[in-house]
Amino acid sequence: MEFGRRTIADYLRAYDEGQVMAQSVAQTTLDHIASVDDRLGAWITLNTEQVLEDAAAIDKRRREGNPVGSLAGVPVGLKDMICTKGLRTTAASKMLTDFIPPYDATVTAKLRQADALILGKLNQDEFGFGSSNESSVFGPCRNPYDRKRVAGGSSGGSAAAIAAGHCPVTLGTDTGGSIRQPASLCGVFGIKPTYGRVSRYGVVSFASSLDQVGPLGRTVGDAARVLDVISGHDDKDSTSLQFDVPNFQAALGRGVDGLRVGVPKEYFQEGLAPAVEKHVRDALAFIEQSGATLVPISLDHTKYAVATYYVLATAEASSNLGRYDGVRYGHRTGTSVDSLEDLIARSRSEGFGDEVKRRIILGTYVLSSGYYDAYYLKAQKVRTLIKRDFEQAFSQCDIIAAPTSPVTAFPLGDHLDDPLKMYLMDILTIPASLAGLPCASQPCGFDSEGLPIGLQWIAPPLQEERIFQAAHFFESKTEHHLRDPQGETS
Repeated sequence: MEFGRRTIADYLRAYDEGQVMAQSVAQTTLDHIASVDDRLGAWITLNTEQVLEDAAAIDKRRREGNPVGSLAGVPVGLKDMICTKGLRTTAASKMLTDFIPPYDATVTAKLRQADALILGKLNQDEFGFGSSNESSVFGPCRNPYDRKRVAGGSSGGSAAAIAAGHCPVTLGTDTGGSIRQPASLCGVFGIKPTYGRVSRYGVVSFASSLDQVGPLGRTVGDAARVLDVISGHDDKDSTSLQFDVPNFQAALGRGVDGLRVGVPKEYFQEGLAPAVEKHVRDALAFIEQSGATLVPISLDHTKYAVATYYVLATAEASSNLGRYDGVRYGHRTGTSVDSLEDLIARSRSEGFGDEVKRRIILGTYVLSSGYYDAYYLKAQKVRTLIKRDFEQAFSQCDIIAAPTSPVTAFPLGDHLDDPLKMYLMDILTIPASLAGLPCASQPCGFDSEGLPIGLQWIAPPLQEERIFQAAHFFESKTEHHLRDPQGETS
């Protein structure tokens, strides 16, 4: 079986027909990653010994005629925010460089139960704080389409590994766009499910009211198959929803005839790159020609979304990261200290990167006495208004379509000295995150430099099926997802 850009169905078919063994797939995949990833930087830790043992066990069960899981032998990568028992989980931070979890995250456990081959842990922005994958203590992940450009963030490694053909699916996390934005910049499909659809247990916390785990894949169908596996209520997560999980794969192939697609005017404003607007509008025109109805809508409070997000998310981050003190766990300074307070201060100063410190300071400020009402409480009220905007919009349409990122992949280092410019890279993904809605990005074209452009889908709560329906139809009628980056990292 040729290595690289195969779907999950291709892998499973090859196994069923006896064309290949899981152990050979695992070894070939690991060898390929080892030969090219020093130029890409998508992976932080490879699970070499364990994944080969797991693959051998799957092969044995197949030979003996015993049942195997729904993802048996399929290579998968996990963002390094997701705990893996016995395999280090760093969140791309010096603070957790040596942390080896004693347990699996719920999503990790579900993938193991499905017999997926967990290849290792993928690069990201430190603690998920970033939109370019440049704040990682392990160095940036580069874009497979142009290694001088960013892969996006914070789940940059999760998107780049798929674009480069290392594996068919990965898991990322999305707080304000961290699955969708890198999916857009790397030309792959990525979906953030409804808040609470997928358990957050065992996932390193950034902003607890926003964080969600979701799959990225080369195809819509692959992501649907993985979301089928990882979704569902979890007693270990108090925010986990108690709703039945539909068969997401059943939504594939339904078409878009009669679908009402909302087009928000606020997502086509100044600052949107001309190539992005052109290809997204071309995609919308094609959807309309295929039987959907385009409905102009307005999301009035979009202009407040970035400010609202960076009050709420940093406040929650400040609270969550307070646990890293160098005493209970996390990096501890080796410098001689005179007091417990000095130990904590030095450990945090050494363990956290600049962007993490920036957000902790901002979050602590907005929660401090005298400023809580002026900033945090007001931001919560604006969040409610943003959510109401979407509720009103969905009374007029079934799904919303818009650009994912205002620009294509930008050069490495281009925004590092301008945090505000970096924060604005998520201006089109943040609103749906604040509302807790399911949303996704899929490739819809390429700019003049051959860089991918993403089309974003946003659906009502618990209506991921509508996203799979619309996205799969567009994918089945176009070839954007089939283009491969031509380079040494592929």
